[in-house]
Amino acid sequence: MTNIEKTDIENHLRQFIDPHHGVDLVTAKSVKSIVIDGANVTVKLELGYPAKSYIDTLKSEVEQYLKTLAGVENVSVEVSVKIVSHAVQQALKPNPHIKNMIAVASGKGGVGKSTTAVNLALALAAEGANVGILDADIYGPSVPTMLGLSGLPESEDKKTMMPKVAYGIQTMSIGYLVPEDQAMIWRGPMVTNALQQLLRDTNWKDLDYLIIDLPPGTGDIQLTLAQQIPVSGAVIVTTPQDIALIDAQRGLGMFAKVNVPVLGIVENMSIHICSNCGHEEAIFGTGGGAVMAESNQVDFLGALPLDIAIRMNADSGKPTVVADPDSRAAKIYQQIARTTAAKLALKAKDFSSKFPNIVVQAN
Repeated sequence: MTNIEKTDIENHLRQFIDPHHGVDLVTAKSVKSIVIDGANVTVKLELGYPAKSYIDTLKSEVEQYLKTLAGVENVSVEVSVKIVSHAVQQALKPNPHIKNMIAVASGKGGVGKSTTAVNLALALAAEGANVGILDADIYGPSVPTMLGLSGLPESEDKKTMMPKVAYGIQTMSIGYLVPEDQAMIWRGPMVTNALQQLLRDTNWKDLDYLIIDLPPGTGDIQLTLAQQIPVSGAVIVTTPQDIALIDAQRGLGMFAKVNVPVLGIVENMSIHICSNCGHEEAIFGTGGGAVMAESNQVDFLGALPLDIAIRMNADSGKPTVVADPDSRAAKIYQQIARTTAAKLALKAKDFSSKFPNIVVQAN
């Protein structure tokens, strides 16, 4: 009988790559314990991202993989999830009730950013996370419509607001506070103050992730928001069209200037699927998002089809991830959500809450 050592198991697991962030289990610090009893091996894994739909697959694959090691006969793998806070821009502090804020941005309007943000939030929730979404598009709030919500938010203390909840996610939007037909004719400073108030005066409850649906563009408002809101990472949404890619490139540059890591790029409307015959056609071109990701050395998170069902679901107030969770598009959203959170899990953690506050008092 071959004697199995802990280092043998560790070295073997260094070859097992987590498909969501592309790093082996040991380097990603997912291996929490290894117990060896003769030919029996017990391994405890801890993922830093929500992955309810992947845990059973991971457990089975690691068990089968370890059995290929000489001397190992029986393997038991336990998988848990622990989501922690990650570092934000310098001089800013994370919100104590929100572990991570992820900004969803686009260089231009009309690329499906809000639809992507809402489905991303719902997909993270479906994977087991506590999730909220903040509609930061003051001029054109669309989150209320997409989630079938309306009316003023409740206030228990007459000073702060309770988030409105849909499909298990907490939400806040200027759309709850002003009539639908009222135009928001505000200058930049007013918009910034309104957004800060929506974020600060909402009683978010124990969120793992707050998805922030930023307004399109890369102007003064977006730059101010990126500088004043503590964000752990950003996702850029684009289409394969050259014009959209040029504007998305500006969005990448904006986040680089304010030291917000871009977790990856989502290519929306990549392929049009005919609702009658199923024929697929690349109306806006092909591969632009992937090429952009490669040239900027950021991750390509996934591509979504131009599918009428996605639009109809969002307009009806029941987005694709909850309306048709077994659909091709919903599965893509879930894959993008797991990958986004997994990429964030590899980033530097926030330790500000670990340090004591030092108070100097005069005698």
